[in-house]
Amino acid sequence: MLYPSGVSPRAWRSASLVATAAALLALTTACGQEKGEQSPNGQNVGNEAPAKSDGYGGDDGYGADSDAADKGAGAKAEAAGQLAVWDSKKLGKVVTDSAGLTLYRFDKDTAQPPKSNCDAACLKAWPAVPADGAKAAPGVDEALLGEVTAADGTKQLTIDGWPMYRYAQDAAPGDAKGQGVGGTWYAAAPDGKKAAPATADTAPVDPAGLSTRKDPKLGEIVVDKNGMTVYRFTKDSAWPMKSACTGACLDKWPVVEPVAKNDTRGILKKGFTVFDRPDGKKQQTIDCWPMYTFSGDKKPGDTNGQGVGGTWYAASPQGKPVGAPE
Repeated sequence: MLYPSGVSPRAWRSASLVATAAALLALTTACGQEKGEQSPNGQNVGNEAPAKSDGYGGDDGYGADSDAADKGAGAKAEAAGQLAVWDSKKLGKVVTDSAGLTLYRFDKDTAQPPKSNCDAACLKAWPAVPADGAKAAPGVDEALLGEVTAADGTKQLTIDGWPMYRYAQDAAPGDAKGQGVGGTWYAAAPDGKKAAPATADTAPVDPAGLSTRKDPKLGEIVVDKNGMTVYRFTKDSAWPMKSACTGACLDKWPVVEPVAKNDTRGILKKGFTVFDRPDGKKQQTIDCWPMYTFSGDKKPGDTNGQGVGGTWYAASPQGKPVGAPE
């Protein structure tokens, strides 16, 4: 091999190695291998260590790392003030505090009665919104606002019974980093429901107290506000109204509580009345037939109670037992 004049073979090989290394470094940097792929705003979006997960979306079980939660909890315990509405293309109408920070609701809480199930550790990641001084968003009924005692003893804002929270990792108006964390945390709508974009071809997030759905096997059947199947017991009677499900039976087949007529969709209004049971419970009827749900149904769409004992059947919008023998 010929080498440039005055250059020894050893020097030439060293220079070649340096040039090769420089070219390789330039190539790997361009491919995002050295420091991670860069997003347009300069933040790393690749080659990051995967976040630890325990089912809630964060290493502390609530969706925020400990440092972020500790820093955010104190700063975000401020009063909500005048609530407002953020019209998000992705989430729909979202309620915010006076600073524009997103408010959230927790699926493990309850609205009737209002109860917060976010404990002291949880509240570091999800600071409770104080009830004091909060005002309803424009166009929203002020009567929807209330309060409940949080785990730390403070009075927490509720909207239609649902306790309200901020998220420690939200830092600016428009942030909604808590959306969907753990499958239990969701941005709240101005009326306390889950925020959701309005579309013509999807059912509302919070449907009517009683409505219907098209079951692939049973056809049109009644569902409650949670989407759970509603049933009829063939041993009951409508004239006179009488329930044959009493005592331990009600543990498996809870009664459907009273629903206002204007809070129904697709349900027969005739005979839509409340049955005052001998045990003191009030039970909704359709066409005077008492209605129930089934404890064996675990999620919307379940029909595990269908045909049980040859006496329990999903209810039709007219109150008839779907699939029962004639």
